[in-house]
Amino acid sequence: MNTIEKFNNHVMQSYGRYPLVMEQGKDRRCTDENGKTYIDFGSGIGTNSLGYCNDKWVEAVCSQVKNLQHTSNYYYTAVQAEFAEKLCETAGYKSVFFGNSGAEANECAIKIARKYSFDKYGKGRHTIITLVNSFHGRTMATLSATGQDVFHNYFFPFVEGFKYANANNIAKLEEMLDDTVCAVMIEYVQGEGGVNALDKDYVDAVYRLCAEKDVLVIADEVQTGVGRTGKFLAGDNFGKKADITTLAKGIAGGVPMGACLTNEKCSGVLVAGTHGSTFGGNPIACAGGIAVLDTVNSEGFLDEVCKKAEFIKSKLADCEEITGMSGLGLMIGITLKTKKAADIVKKALDKGLLILTAKDKVRLLPPLTITYDELEEGLKILKEVMEEK
Repeated sequence: MNTIEKFNNHVMQSYGRYPLVMEQGKDRRCTDENGKTYIDFGSGIGTNSLGYCNDKWVEAVCSQVKNLQHTSNYYYTAVQAEFAEKLCETAGYKSVFFGNSGAEANECAIKIARKYSFDKYGKGRHTIITLVNSFHGRTMATLSATGQDVFHNYFFPFVEGFKYANANNIAKLEEMLDDTVCAVMIEYVQGEGGVNALDKDYVDAVYRLCAEKDVLVIADEVQTGVGRTGKFLAGDNFGKKADITTLAKGIAGGVPMGACLTNEKCSGVLVAGTHGSTFGGNPIACAGGIAVLDTVNSEGFLDEVCKKAEFIKSKLADCEEITGMSGLGLMIGITLKTKKAADIVKKALDKGLLILTAKDKVRLLPPLTITYDELEEGLKILKEVMEEK
């Protein structure tokens, strides 16, 4: 029995998978069990932010494994303290709660927003407005928060207390901000929704309207955070700092980690017994996170992310199949003229390039450490499959 048959016999079929069995990875390339090598423009959906098995990251993680792999959160660890300090200082926040995923980080944000409002105003002010086309996770609460009808099926009843506003419609948002609302939750770039960035005027309006009513702003930066857009946080591109920001994916370089960051106003909302996570702040994940932060914070690193994004766009500018590109930094959505994104992904895979889709777009999320030579090589393959007759 081969790997795929064995896998499918025992693993629930909750994903549509490609027929690729990964065996090994190094830097921006991986190798399958047959020895074929691929350039990775997807980085595990933005999670392998430093590529595969980055030397400094490996050293940090392996050193931690040999020292202490886990302890409960009844105790302290130096590595979690160091990571929390570095993360809060880098992101500009007061405090952080550690979980294991973006969904967990968003669950935490939802609970903080509702408890902040309950503590200050009492019951009845619990509604959270999210945006149509958003994606916030697959737990019951974060599915309910997700503003896409396609996800609101099967698992009834969904969690109450969520309303959905159309992105970039300021008048509609203002109309919805009644006395039941405790928070507005946004993605600066809707990743799973098609790699669409919000308008700056709309973001400005969100913050202004929320400030007037003491409504919290939650920024879901699970996919956009930790340097992906050329700033440490995507909100920095808009000159904004949310009351609560959530991170995951690339935060620990491939080890499960989620983080919910809060400003001074929200830092004391969660008290003992109101929230928890068995594996949150795991020492191994924190060690990986420190390696990521040290790299992303190094001089000129984020400037290079922006330059690489422009390099990609310039190389694809003359491709006749492309009708538009969206996103920020190394988070790029490509609109096609006639071809289907899913077909492009399959053809690219055959030629040794890993890419993604986002609705009807081709999506690129290459490792932040990718080189220009690797970009050139991968983009050549991408253009070839797009321009095939």
